[in-house]
Amino acid sequence: MKVFIVNKSAHDFGPAEKYGEVVFLSEGSMNRYATNSMVRQFESVMKDSSPEDRIVPCSLNVMNSIACAIFAHKHGRLNLLLFKDGVYIERNHIL
Repeated sequence: MKVFIVNKSAHDFGPAEKYGEVVFLSEGSMNRYATNSMVRQFESVMKDSSPEDRIVPCSLNVMNSIACAIFAHKHGRLNLLLFKDGVYIERNHIL
């Protein structure tokens, strides 16, 4: 299983590793208006994703929206890892 993290930042994503291999969809600052570039980049990274993989939303809202839309369109479901009180909680949605 993989954990797709929307953007690599200074946050410690170590605790997410217990859910699978950490894969970053992007790194550093992104142009919030370059949505076509985000779609191409995220689709490329998630091309071999599976329905059991998870997404950690972080960074720009538009980036989270695109990553989740790609995953949900591909798998008919959305598996999120949300950071709360120092730990990740899992939320799964069948769409």
